[in-house]
Amino acid sequence: MMELNEIDCCQTFDVHEEALQKLSEEMPPEELLYDLAELFKVFGDSTRIKILYALFETELCVCDIAQALGMTQTAVSHQLRVLKANKLVKFRKEGKNVFYSLDDDHVRRIIDQGMEHLGE
Repeated sequence: MMELNEIDCCQTFDVHEEALQKLSEEMPPEELLYDLAELFKVFGDSTRIKILYALFETELCVCDIAQALGMTQTAVSHQLRVLKANKLVKFRKEGKNVFYSLDDDHVRRIIDQGMEHLGE
């Protein structure tokens, strides 16, 4: 039986030039990969995921989100700032009220695909 570290290591030292060339051509720039990793960090907080789910069906104000999730308005506002900074939510003002919604359908699809993956 092979040890785990044996499985992870190449048994030969042959370099697969064609595969490496294709990877070199298609690998996004380092800065873009960093930005993508930062975006996924935003999804790494269950409170932010709950807020995004709350916004799936309709736009809501901070007090509605806080009430729905059993959180303080301050905590919700803090998380909304993070979501807004990462272009995951947008807002509109109506008088003194500010209503939040998902920025676009990409946000819904990212979460839907994550849920689909978990269900496999």
